[in-house]
Amino acid sequence: MPNILVKIPQGAFPGESRATLVRKINEAAAAVEQMPDEPRALFMCWVLVDEVMAGGWTCGGADATAQYLPCMARVLLPAGVLDDASRSLYAARMHAAFAEAMPANDRRRLMTSVVLDEVPDGAWGVSGEIWTLPDFARSAGYAHLQHLARSPA
Repeated sequence: MPNILVKIPQGAFPGESRATLVRKINEAAAAVEQMPDEPRALFMCWVLVDEVMAGGWTCGGADATAQYLPCMARVLLPAGVLDDASRSLYAARMHAAFAEAMPANDRRRLMTSVVLDEVPDGAWGVSGEIWTLPDFARSAGYAHLQHLARSPA
């Protein structure tokens, strides 16, 4: 159940490119977090895209967006969902999502920054209640964590 906060330069992913970006980010998150391909589980993946206005994004103190397409994603997810291998896969899949969504006529070099922010267990509020990893496993359907989602006998 990630919340994914995306920052892109204004106008970098227009129309269908933006829809593709959101779809690819959702697909990457669901695959890496081992969420089932069902609407209830996939609804748990929230993506917020924020466009940074021209001149508002600098690299080394200069606006380099004429040559580079800088994109950021901050992924908030419950601690315990990822291991080292899945963290690496997450970074790679998120970069690929940006690359696959880039408009075909954009010749800039893509640069991505992906921050995996794992929220400590019991520190995430969902609709007014604190959830723990078993709650997330139950709702998001994480395949590798279903042993936590089962009710005690």
